[in-house]
Amino acid sequence: MLLLSADTEMTITEIVEQEAEMAKNADPGLIKSYLEELLPKVLSLGIQIIIALAVYFVGNRLIHFARKKIKKWMMKLNFDVGVIQFLDSIIKIIAYFVLFCIILGLFGIQTTSIVAVITSASLAAGLALQGSLSNFAGGVLILVLKPFVVGDYIIEDTHGNEGTVMHISTVYTKLRTIDNKIIVIPNGTLANSSLTNLTQMDKRRIDLTVGVAYDTDLKKAKEVIRSVAVAEEARINEETIDVFVSELGASEITMGCRIWVKTEDYWPARWRLTENLKNALDENGIEIPFQQIDVNLKK
Repeated sequence: MLLLSADTEMTITEIVEQEAEMAKNADPGLIKSYLEELLPKVLSLGIQIIIALAVYFVGNRLIHFARKKIKKWMMKLNFDVGVIQFLDSIIKIIAYFVLFCIILGLFGIQTTSIVAVITSASLAAGLALQGSLSNFAGGVLILVLKPFVVGDYIIEDTHGNEGTVMHISTVYTKLRTIDNKIIVIPNGTLANSSLTNLTQMDKRRIDLTVGVAYDTDLKKAKEVIRSVAVAEEARINEETIDVFVSELGASEITMGCRIWVKTEDYWPARWRLTENLKNALDENGIEIPFQQIDVNLKK
């Protein structure tokens, strides 16, 4: 037999027999009274849970409906897409917090107590999450100062990340690269560092350089380069064309060409102009020198 105590030697069998005897001697009226008191509490709790679920379901639908209407209203007022996304995030957080307080109130929990606890927790969290608060402040600065908006193509100079701005949230900004990858950058980084916005202006200048041999007729080379620039279909006709000698290098003369195009035409026009320049120089017998290395072998 297994002993339960050093002072009183009582086997498991004796304990079971003792409990059975106590159950026989129990007052049925006391048990009935206990169950009668428990049943209303269980029913009341069940009703509260059902009401809470109903409130959450209705509240959730109302929040989605309100957010949708507010978005449409801001779009009619021509709000920036980034501002709409940012305000929508704030509205969502506040709305669900209010819904959470209402549900807790159904269970008898005082809202004032919740607010006091959240305020204290927010203070402690604010000290611990200074970086996140910095990102939130950075998001506000981005939306107010507008160094970029949704749809702009930017280059973040600190780490060299670049892409099209897809979403500006309360804490971070999402970029989509040209090979369809998503880059997430904290707003604090974007607000506190330099960046290059490539698409904010409606036109851009293409700067190309090409090397020609030293025995080249520079007047003829300029005419060939200018004719290619004039023929470029994406060129803005109102803007001037610049063709010039850029540099006298060690083995070549560097010629420069500048034209203006619309921002959305920049890359196709640049690639097309580069190819046409090479073909035109070849057709006119103008040599484009390439780097050569002379190797001397000693016996």
